[in-house]
Amino acid sequence: MKKLVILGLFGILLIACSSSSQKNETSANDAGTSNNASTKTTTSANPAYDPNRGEGKFTHVDISPSLDVSMADNGSKVYNIKCSSCHKLTDEKLVGPGWKGVTQRHTAEWIMNFVTNTDDMLTKDPKAQAMLEICLVRMPNQHLTDQEARDVYEFMRKNDGIK
Repeated sequence: MKKLVILGLFGILLIACSSSSQKNETSANDAGTSNNASTKTTTSANPAYDPNRGEGKFTHVDISPSLDVSMADNGSKVYNIKCSSCHKLTDEKLVGPGWKGVTQRHTAEWIMNFVTNTDDMLTKDPKAQAMLEICLVRMPNQHLTDQEARDVYEFMRKNDGIK
């Protein structure tokens, strides 16, 4: 009986090791081919890092001089559900920094990239890293859609006095 158990374990170990090495070879081969593909995709879909816009897909956001009230109202709803537990609308820090004046400190592209691509921004962007050093808590990815990010930005503009 012991011999059967040992033989069975040996067989399982042998199968696990052989499939693991095949996966590693496949991964290495895939990595070689997908690196070229992802570089091409990254170049066209997500341009090189720019400190004014941060890291993410937003390269240019059309902002009207006047406030889009409907978008700001939608952004207020998103703020109440996903943002208000960590951010105040004043300049006072709660868990995260206060939002007063945020649209004067950062571009629309930077803000929208930060709220939709939080992890990469905290890894690559010096301004985001500086905020992390002050707040000491990483902002969790709230999984905002592009439209929600735009609505939140418009709500931030309303908070900053844009009419």
